[in-house]
Amino acid sequence: MGGEAYKTAEEVVEEKEEVVVVGERRTEEEMVAAVTPIKDSVVVVGYALTSKKTKSFLQPKLEGLARNKGILFVAIDPTRPLCEQGPFDIVLHKLSGKEWQHILEDYRQTHPEVTVLDPPDAIQHVYNRQSMLEDVADLNLSDAYGKVGVPRQLVIKKDPSAIPDAVDQAGLRLPLVAKPLIAKSHELSLAYDQFSLKKLEPPLVLQEFINHGGVLFKVYIVGEAIKVVRRFSLPDVSKRELSKNAGVFRFPRVSCAAATADEADLDPSVAELPPRPLLERLARELRRRMGLRLFNLDMIREHGTQDKYYVIDINYFPGYGKMPEYEHIFTDFLLNLARSK
Repeated sequence: MGGEAYKTAEEVVEEKEEVVVVGERRTEEEMVAAVTPIKDSVVVVGYALTSKKTKSFLQPKLEGLARNKGILFVAIDPTRPLCEQGPFDIVLHKLSGKEWQHILEDYRQTHPEVTVLDPPDAIQHVYNRQSMLEDVADLNLSDAYGKVGVPRQLVIKKDPSAIPDAVDQAGLRLPLVAKPLIAKSHELSLAYDQFSLKKLEPPLVLQEFINHGGVLFKVYIVGEAIKVVRRFSLPDVSKRELSKNAGVFRFPRVSCAAATADEADLDPSVAELPPRPLLERLARELRRRMGLRLFNLDMIREHGTQDKYYVIDINYFPGYGKMPEYEHIFTDFLLNLARSK
């Protein structure tokens, strides 16, 4: 379940992508020399990320600020036993594969003093679009600042010929957004008519498209910190357009960080950010329920309403490099984590 229909491109774990190992940034000897003499005065953060993620996240400005604050980033070599590396105060990771999950779980059991961001089983929960938004739906958040829900949706695991009947039985309204069941791709499709549903390729999730003024809110969460930005999204679909259009329209990626809507001349009713108290309560509840500290939410406001919001996607360890002031927010988060230990 999720919101590629409305969302920006985020970093996605590619299973075949090359993994950065220690030697690409510093030799093992250099790492030991850097860590050992000053271990008591620095926060050592071991990271296991794909090459693409390393490049987007560990930007020079972040590393420079981290050094000034006493934080040292050290690459983890996934081909070597994790217990032989470090010592680490924090392990930051976003790699796929069951073998890596087992390695990390074993490490968490044998090194309880190390903070692992985040637990592998909790991360898997948001990779599957069937379970991704369950916590938001169960929360059914409603207060004086607004109501937060999820779009109605349907999981299709096989047999595309049966999709039209399944949609009828579920009572879903067209157009429908189709997304891969496993959130490893940001490709999505928008199906305008019943007949075209047979052209879709399961396993997938079908989600009702909700008009939202062509703008979504990316809510970045780093521990207790929250940062919200606007992004352009798919435009609204009128009843007239729905009656005239047919077929399935594919969108590899709807928008990107360059398509920010923060500076655009937008209708105030569309541009107004969700109320801060509502976001703080939502983030607090989801951190507790999901067991995650690094994620973002894609939210929309139903067009024509003031306070009706939908969470349409959740991403673990998203592209923080696109978040304004991420260097300061992330380094403060790491320091606070280390102090709390």
